[in-house]
Amino acid sequence: MAFISSQDDLWDTLNSLWNAMVGFMWYMTALLAVSGSGGNAVAAQYLLGLGVADITGPIVETNMMGYASLAQTDTGLHMRQFSRVFIVADASDPSSRILFINSGESYNFNCVLGGRIRPPVLLNCRAMIASDDTLARKVIKRLGNFVVTGSRSSRKMIGRGTIIQFSVLRLIFRGLLPTREARIIDDFPSKTSGPNIAMGDSGVRRSIVAELTSLYPGVYTNENIALIGTHQHSGVGGYLENLLPQITALGYVPQTAEAIVSGTVLAAQRAHNSLAPGSLSLGNTTILDANINRSPSAYLNNPAEERARYEYDQDKDMTLLRFDDESGTARGFLSFFAVHGTSIYENNTLVSSDNKGMAAYLYESLVEPDAMPGNTSFVAGFTQANVGDTSPNTLGAFCESPGKDYDGLACEFDHSTCGGTVQDCHGRGPGFRVSDFESNRIIGEKQFEGARTIMEGSLAPVSGAVRSVHVYMNMANHTFTLPNGTTVQTCPAAMGFSFAGGTTDGPGAFDFVQGDNSSTPQNPFWELVKGVVTPSPSKAQIACQDPKPILLNTGYAHVPYEWSPSSVDIQMLRVGNFGELTTMAGRRIREAIRAELISSGILGSNAYVALAGPANTYAHYVATREEYGAQRYEGASTIFGQYTLEAYVDKYTSLVPFLGQSPSGTPASDAPPAEQTSKAISLQTGVIFDAAPIGKHFGDVLTDVKASYAVGDTVTAQFVGANPRNNLRLGSTFLTVDHQASGQWVTVKSDAHPSTTLKWNRTSTILGTSTVDISWTIESGTPSGTYRIVYYGDSKPLIGSISSFSGISSTFTVS
Repeated sequence: MAFISSQDDLWDTLNSLWNAMVGFMWYMTALLAVSGSGGNAVAAQYLLGLGVADITGPIVETNMMGYASLAQTDTGLHMRQFSRVFIVADASDPSSRILFINSGESYNFNCVLGGRIRPPVLLNCRAMIASDDTLARKVIKRLGNFVVTGSRSSRKMIGRGTIIQFSVLRLIFRGLLPTREARIIDDFPSKTSGPNIAMGDSGVRRSIVAELTSLYPGVYTNENIALIGTHQHSGVGGYLENLLPQITALGYVPQTAEAIVSGTVLAAQRAHNSLAPGSLSLGNTTILDANINRSPSAYLNNPAEERARYEYDQDKDMTLLRFDDESGTARGFLSFFAVHGTSIYENNTLVSSDNKGMAAYLYESLVEPDAMPGNTSFVAGFTQANVGDTSPNTLGAFCESPGKDYDGLACEFDHSTCGGTVQDCHGRGPGFRVSDFESNRIIGEKQFEGARTIMEGSLAPVSGAVRSVHVYMNMANHTFTLPNGTTVQTCPAAMGFSFAGGTTDGPGAFDFVQGDNSSTPQNPFWELVKGVVTPSPSKAQIACQDPKPILLNTGYAHVPYEWSPSSVDIQMLRVGNFGELTTMAGRRIREAIRAELISSGILGSNAYVALAGPANTYAHYVATREEYGAQRYEGASTIFGQYTLEAYVDKYTSLVPFLGQSPSGTPASDAPPAEQTSKAISLQTGVIFDAAPIGKHFGDVLTDVKASYAVGDTVTAQFVGANPRNNLRLGSTFLTVDHQASGQWVTVKSDAHPSTTLKWNRTSTILGTSTVDISWTIESGTPSGTYRIVYYGDSKPLIGSISSFSGISSTFTVS
């Protein structure tokens, strides 16, 4: 078995433009698994380690990652996010090992100008007023002076109270506001320190590698550590080190990144400490109705003879690697299945781990029903595969256009529009008539059932060497030769117009649509806007990216630091006998690597390749050249040009010899991505203070529970709250549901269970007051008896240190 992980009068419209550019998707050099297992497994050939830990970042006042929507600022918690780590080492040569991370993840700088432009009035700028009055006055003055010189329409927009986060960013980019004045890094309490995350990131990976190499010198290295995100779109943002994905998060959010790094390192330590002899085996199954292709018109651009080789326009197979101890008892598994983490919609503001987090919860609670989530010894890894054009919204995309004659009809096929625009075109999940959370449960359950089918069936034993290889490749200008002898090259990064059209999982705004290529006349307004946001593309860049019409020329945007990556991680991890790809791109790279493995004699004809990503470096999408020509979202987000896939294939196949039994030398590598987190901008401030209303105390019950409930009911209690950012409570909980048994209170639910939610509401910024609403939906099978809800919080005084408190509801019965 083998793994391979490879990878905005303009100022005032910038906020709206970026709201249009929803649905960021990330490709990070693919992870692949290859099996060349033979006959019987060799007993205890491997040393296996598994670990899990909490990586949930700030659950309030922080922009969420995935949909790239300014409006999606988190307000609470649905399910915690966890990092799961899997280690495989050769028992006869423990130095040959790999560490696979299956990771599932500003106080908003929400300054609003109200009234007339003169004088500018800050109605809601909690962050700056609270943290630095001098800075606030400087920004007000500069923004006010700048806006007055704008057009009448610009002044009118701001007069209505337009959010101006991006105006602040633009001031920084143009040098009107010094970076050091805007770089407000939170002073977080030490108790918040220690990924179900959207995607891997080079900065996060760099920190994880540094921590692990320090803890285990010479054991875990840049070469053998892989970081894979589950690509959920309901996690906490602000942890990516390139500027483009930071913008909606208002820059870098250290608290988010620190939670991911510390939790992942803890999971790795747990995995390392659990290393024990064991065996591996491989299986697969078909899962239907768990994914669809959200860009079928682009898929149809692929050659008919190639499409005819496959039954579906999506990969429906789940591949699973099982980890057993010496006695044959399962310790966990690592599975690969392609479906976007977009079951929960863009209007959600509760942090969650989406369908793969749900699947992991279901399986781990099946094996260890009495353990709290994140505290199981059995580890269930649900990893992405070639996820690029997948969607969990399996009912398809429909027009939600009340009063229009096309309301309820399927969206237009080629461009996913309703009445010529994308705004009303939305994908529907299987639980659409109930809620997106129900859809999330269903898609997660389908993956859970698929994994259970494999685990309970016959699996092929895995045997053979453990190998890894890692290089960096500069994708900005990579020149190489195609199999037909043609010399081609990739391009500096650029996002196409259709990128701003979004997807059916998260549509864009204005007149942007999918399928907008260079032959389509562009709105001259956007042609003007794009030169203000990023540098205007040269003729060479336009030709290189053709037929993509360039909206954001990010490869040439270096202020205040890099907007997009140029150098990406290329990594392959082999166990046994050996960004985000669209379905067909994944099939092509999988076949090319398999063929090279076989022809080079490293693996036999029974070699099996599975892909996983996004991983290590966030580099958006990888579409086939045919899909690139269609320029739907995935093609427009293939940032390095039409030969991106071919470049990856060329590099991966050239690295196959280094996975052999006795590799010779080390492969050539380009320079790694530049470190950028040390100069990252952050417009998020820390918590200033919390206060309880007059006559109340933190944790007091404001709205109590009823006396009794039945299965299916939802229990809700409201408490005097404090800002959850004071303490992330990593590895702990903000709430419990307790059951009284034999006179003792026993915790049966925490904030990591999908049946509970926590919602935080700031009731007064000036007074520092807030409330917390805790809900528990009583599930089937819940024992009758007496219960209570407990809230755990931490308050920060204006002067002094943070202190913890709790609040307890009245008791209630469940029957």
